[in-house]
Amino acid sequence: MHYNQGFQGNYKGSCGSWGQHRGHGGKGQWAEMWKKRMSRFSQPPVNIEETDSAYVISLYAAGLDKSKVTLTVKDDVLRVAYPGTSQEGASEPTQGGFTYQEYSVNQGGFERQFHLNNKVLVDSISAAYADGILKVTLPKNPATNMPTQTITVA
Repeated sequence: MHYNQGFQGNYKGSCGSWGQHRGHGGKGQWAEMWKKRMSRFSQPPVNIEETDSAYVISLYAAGLDKSKVTLTVKDDVLRVAYPGTSQEGASEPTQGGFTYQEYSVNQGGFERQFHLNNKVLVDSISAAYADGILKVTLPKNPATNMPTQTITVA
């Protein structure tokens, strides 16, 4: 994922008018711009590692409720989904609360899909969530995972 931080180039450490209260529950122009900019990153970032025996998907999703995470396989596609937390009861920061807020305890939902291409033993998939990372281990199917062959150039 490419993330361009160029918009921060002129920031010199003072909030100025960007961080001042503008009648939006303590959120200034800076917070509103940040919220709009980050809204397009609704899916958590993923790393995929290949070992000799498995593929390991590490999905960065801090603060989620692991009991609400669903992993399903249908038509050789792994689907990882999270419905998000309820926005009901969420309140805006008050005068004595946040002066600046980039994240919320209310996490939005997401869905990621991964094509398995008949290379995984679907019955042996496992998942664990710790330290904000969801790790999904996909054991390789030995019948469809051929070792790399080296071809000599003449």
